[in-house]
Amino acid sequence: MLQPDPNVLKELLTYEMPYGKYKGWRILDIPVYYLEWMEAKGFPEGKLGMMLSTAHVIKTNGLMHLLPKQ
Repeated sequence: MLQPDPNVLKELLTYEMPYGKYKGWRILDIPVYYLEWMEAKGFPEGKLGMMLSTAHVIKTNGLMHLLPKQ
């Protein structure tokens, strides 16, 4: 069974969107409606998709309190 990587959460605190409407924004600062739109369209492959998907799960399930403030 795959185990969650705690380093992903640490990196998510600073990971920035590399293109589009929210270029330069921290992934965690992107509004939920945009993450939902991206999920419906299909998250991109690779690391960016994994980061966006992780942010989507955290934000839509009310788990932001689990991340340290920055």
